[in-house]
Amino acid sequence: MSTRGEHHTVPLSVLLKRESANEKIENPEIVYGQANQSKKGEDFTLLKTECQRAMGDGVTTFSVFGIFDGHNGTGAAIYTKENLLTNVLAAIPSDLNRDEWVAALPRALVAGFVKTDKDFQEKARTSGTTVTFVIIDGWVVTVASVGDSRCILEPAEGGVYYLSADHRLEINEEERERVTASGGEVGRLNTGGGTEIGPLRCWPGGLCLSRSIGDMDVGEFIVPVPYVKQVKLSSAGGRLIISSDGVWDALTAETALDCCRGLHPEPAAEQVVKEAVGQKGLRDDTTCIVIDILPPEKPAAPVPGPRKQAKGMLKSMFKRKTSDSSSNIEKEYAEPDVVEELFEEGSAMLSERLDTKYPLCNMFKLFMCAVCQVEVKPGEGVSIHAGSSDCRKLRPWDGPFLCVSCQEKKEAMEGKRPSGDRHSSESD
Repeated sequence: MSTRGEHHTVPLSVLLKRESANEKIENPEIVYGQANQSKKGEDFTLLKTECQRAMGDGVTTFSVFGIFDGHNGTGAAIYTKENLLTNVLAAIPSDLNRDEWVAALPRALVAGFVKTDKDFQEKARTSGTTVTFVIIDGWVVTVASVGDSRCILEPAEGGVYYLSADHRLEINEEERERVTASGGEVGRLNTGGGTEIGPLRCWPGGLCLSRSIGDMDVGEFIVPVPYVKQVKLSSAGGRLIISSDGVWDALTAETALDCCRGLHPEPAAEQVVKEAVGQKGLRDDTTCIVIDILPPEKPAAPVPGPRKQAKGMLKSMFKRKTSDSSSNIEKEYAEPDVVEELFEEGSAMLSERLDTKYPLCNMFKLFMCAVCQVEVKPGEGVSIHAGSSDCRKLRPWDGPFLCVSCQEKKEAMEGKRPSGDRHSSESD
């Protein structure tokens, strides 16, 4: 049996360096820029850094970025920009520490998206919007998306990570199957005489997307349940590009990253938009947000000289500095820098997205609607699992629970009851 003296100890110099590194890792530097060329005036952005929250383990900050690409008017995009963050934060219990808060984000994003959609539709407005919503907390990046705006990540180590999903019916077979199973029809625009043109659309309504916020005139099988992905960057940092479909219709992820590599985020966003418009012209609102997540005290990339010299500058900008004085012992304890994938889920089923492995007392108040956060009287709440194959095994306290109106919303999205008011109108 080993004695205390035989345990392998870590040198004090290493511990001090780790402690110093941990302090820095808590607060990376966030530098961002945005650019837009407008065709319809229906793209909106949200840019918020240094958002504060008081927690059991102290006051911490996080940043929020979003693109809202509206269609059939601006109402849904503006409403979502103004209310989504509030609804997401309301779905997170207040007694969590920082790690628990980050772990609760994917679930809270689903609740916040559905509540925002439900509240907007109650205003009887028929516009809709795509959403790509990004929350950065320390080195953890959480992205929730509906529609065809996208977010990509280039970490300092290289490569491309796709942090959002494309919910265009044209390219997403799973979503086509879900829509038809829920009562919708998928097909191209029929111009008469059997001639069909354009991309695949959902009928009634003619929307090209299977997920959005708003669009009450299309049918509730067009759902607001987001695809969510959460990753943790290394302390070397990385670059995010969030853009509306005006960019992605013209550029691949690699082209978007290459064309702005080495530029500060503001001119980088301008370059991405310029490149996209130069490829196909200004056919749609074209919006881009570029975000650099940098080690503290690391300067942003300088404006480069000729473009040939710019390639690879971003990677060198994020490259970790090495110290010649580092001992072999310190190197032995060095941890590798990698991008860690923490969470990914894209199901449209609320029973799967709002289920939880955490104790109910930690994640949801027992008699609180998991979507709209209203109090539910004992006996009135409907379990999120009601109607499932395991519903007979449910106990009275097996939640999370939904209020009656949110349960009706859930059933409509799953095609278990007729959707609300529908009209025939073509949407982009």
